[in-house]
Amino acid sequence: MKQEKKKITIADITALKKDFGFKSLNTVCQSAKCPNIGECFKKGTATFLILGKYCTRGCGFCAIEKHKPELVDKNEPLKIAKAIKKLGLLYVVITSVTRDDLPDGGAEYFAKTIDEIKTLIHGIKVEVLVPDFLGSEKSIDTVLDANPDVFSHNLETVPALYGKVRKGAEYKRSLEVLKYAKSRDCKVKTGIMLGLGETQSQVFETIGDIKNINTDTLTIGQYLAPTKEHYPVIKEYTQEEFKIIEDFAVSTGIRQVISGRYIRSSYLAEESFKKL
Repeated sequence: MKQEKKKITIADITALKKDFGFKSLNTVCQSAKCPNIGECFKKGTATFLILGKYCTRGCGFCAIEKHKPELVDKNEPLKIAKAIKKLGLLYVVITSVTRDDLPDGGAEYFAKTIDEIKTLIHGIKVEVLVPDFLGSEKSIDTVLDANPDVFSHNLETVPALYGKVRKGAEYKRSLEVLKYAKSRDCKVKTGIMLGLGETQSQVFETIGDIKNINTDTLTIGQYLAPTKEHYPVIKEYTQEEFKIIEDFAVSTGIRQVISGRYIRSSYLAEESFKKL
């Protein structure tokens, strides 16, 4: 029997986490202090964070803590699936902290989570937002073999800023992750942020790279520093400037471009999937 979609609230998530079986449940909506949390929850969409709440990298823009990672909960995939069923979701995004300490970067747990969700909930769509797995094609294959409906990996910014903003990541490696996933004939998505100190020409070059690997969906949003301790906002883009960049991206032939101040890679994920 197909699950019925319903609205959820922060209170629903909080109540669920009070249940002993779901105490370790994490949503990136809360962990990353997403500005769209209320709207997405009202539309019955959430992004779940697997493999703990501590990251092995320390990207300057991200609110998720860098800390010694927790032991992996082998029962987490089933717990996530049960939580999604209890919340009545029909489209879900699964992401994770970066786990460079694990041999496969956590790919096995992405695959197990997809399997558990699709086994438990008939007709649900699952989008994954993965780390770079240190470029391992074997890890990417592990995830793709579980048949996610969308494979997403964010470039985040232009290559010139990787050393400042994405320590531990490599622009070319992230491009190769997307390129390899697209070679497996799946829907591929990426996102970039504006306001970190990039130039318009750098943004256009990055968009060109995204088009050249046949990415299906590109999201473009304004970077908003989670706290004063995080990487500062260098520039606030106007609506007109967003439109110029969006028009350029559309002109390259990228199938779907979603841009605006509060746009994030998982924002309105179900709607963008349906439009594809």
